[in-house]
Amino acid sequence: MEMPKIDPFTLARKDELVRALRTVLPEDAVVHAETELRAYECDALTAYKCPPLAVVLPRSTEEVSKVLRICHDMNIPVVPRGAGTSLAGGSLPTADSVILGVARLTEVLEVNYDDRFVRVQTGRTNLSVTGAVEADGFFYAPDPSSQLACAIAGNIAMNSGGAHCLKYGVTTNNLLGVTLVQMDGTVVEIGGAHMDAGGLDLLGVVCGSEGQLGVVTEATLRVLPKPEGARPVLIAFDDNETAGACVADIIKAGVLPVAIEFMDRPVIRATEAFAGAGYPDVEALLIVEVEGSEAEIDEQLGLIEEIARRHGPVELRRSTSDDESARIWLGRKSAFGAMGQINDYMCLDGTIPVSELPRVLRGISDLSERYGLKVGNVFHAGDGNMHPLILFDANKPGDLELCEEMGAEILKLCVEVGGCLTGEHGVGVEKRDLMGHQFTADDMEAQMRVKDVFDPKWLLNPAKVFPLATTAERRA
Repeated sequence: MEMPKIDPFTLARKDELVRALRTVLPEDAVVHAETELRAYECDALTAYKCPPLAVVLPRSTEEVSKVLRICHDMNIPVVPRGAGTSLAGGSLPTADSVILGVARLTEVLEVNYDDRFVRVQTGRTNLSVTGAVEADGFFYAPDPSSQLACAIAGNIAMNSGGAHCLKYGVTTNNLLGVTLVQMDGTVVEIGGAHMDAGGLDLLGVVCGSEGQLGVVTEATLRVLPKPEGARPVLIAFDDNETAGACVADIIKAGVLPVAIEFMDRPVIRATEAFAGAGYPDVEALLIVEVEGSEAEIDEQLGLIEEIARRHGPVELRRSTSDDESARIWLGRKSAFGAMGQINDYMCLDGTIPVSELPRVLRGISDLSERYGLKVGNVFHAGDGNMHPLILFDANKPGDLELCEEMGAEILKLCVEVGGCLTGEHGVGVEKRDLMGHQFTADDMEAQMRVKDVFDPKWLLNPAKVFPLATTAERRA
C-alpha cells in the first residue's frame, strides 16, 4: 500500500522540530531516536510499517495544545494515537509526521453517580473506566474485544462498539462531551454532562472522525447501573446460514438480548485448542445473552430458545451458574488471540442488515473458495457487524495482496446488500480506496469540507479515509 514518502526538507528540519518540542515537554516525553521510533511504526494492522519523525507523549490538555501549535506553525502532520490497537491502520504514521500518543493521559477527573457520568482523560483504557466505578455498582457499556488495552481516545475516533452494543449502543450512544484540541492548538469543549447540547451536533461529528478533526484529550462518558443479573445461552447449528437465519428471527421477534455473538467451525476449533471452553464441534454457534431479574431472564431465554428450536439446533445450552456463563464467554473473548496463534489474518468489519446474514455468509464462503484462502467468522451478529478473519501467509509472496483483494470483495458485498464498509474499526488506510464504492464524489466532497473547517491545512492524521491524491491536493 502506497504511503507518502518523507520530504528531504522535512527530514532536515527534524532537529529543529525536536528542539521546539522539548521547550514545551519534558525530555522523556519526546521520542526521536530511530530505534525507539520502531515501537510506533505500525498499529495492529501490522502488514504496513512506517516510522514517524518523532513521538510525543504529553500528560495534559495544555501540553497537547502546545505540541499541536508547534506542529501547525511548522506544517508538520500529526497522527493521534491511543493504544495502537487499530485494525484498519488508523494510527499508522507517515514518514513526515509526529505521533501524538495519549498513553500518559490516564486520570479519572470526575465521577458523578447522581447524573450518571464519569469524566476521564482519554488515554485511559476502556476496561479501566468500568474499573473506576464498578465497586459502586456501575459500568461503562461499550466493550470492544480489545477493551483490556484499547484507549478511550481510539474508541471515540473509531466509534467503537463491542459485544454488548446491541442493547447499549456504540461509543456515540455513551459519549456526552469531549475536550477537543484543534490543530492550531485551540481548545474547545463540545457537549458536556447532559443529554444534549444546543445547536448542531458537533459531538456526533467528532465521534468516528478518526482523529482527523482534532485530538480528544478528555471525555465525559455515560455510566449505567449494573444489571440485576445476566445469563447466556449457547445455540449450536450444523451450518452457518441456519445460524444467520436464527439471528434474524430473534431480532424480528422483538426480543432485545444484550448480545448475540456468532462463531463458525474454524474459530470454534481454534478457541477450543486455545482456551478449552467446552464448545461443541459444530459448523456454527451463537452466544445469546440477556439481562434483568431472574423472572425476566427466564422469560427472554424461553422465547429465544423457542425461536432457535424452529431452526433445528444441534445443541441448546442455557447457563445455570456464573462459572458456566464465564466458560460460554471464554471462547468468544479468546477468539482473536486463538486465531492469531495458528495463522496470519486480516480482520474486516463490514456491517450489514441482519436479514442479509445468510446471504452474506454464503457469499463469504463462495469468495473463500474462489480465492483459495480460508476464512473464520466471529462477529457481533445482533447488529450485523461482520468480522471475517481472512487467513494468509505473510511470508508467501503475493498472499497479502490476494488477501486484500478478497477483503475488498467482501466489503463491497456488505455495501451492495445495504450495509457499509466499517462498523467499528474505521476506514483508516485499509478501506480508503473503497470509499468510492460506498460514496459518490459529491458525498466525499461534503465530508472533506467538514475537515477543511476543523483542519484547514489537512495536517491531522494524513493518508487516512480519503484517497491520497485528495490529501495532497488539500495540503498544497
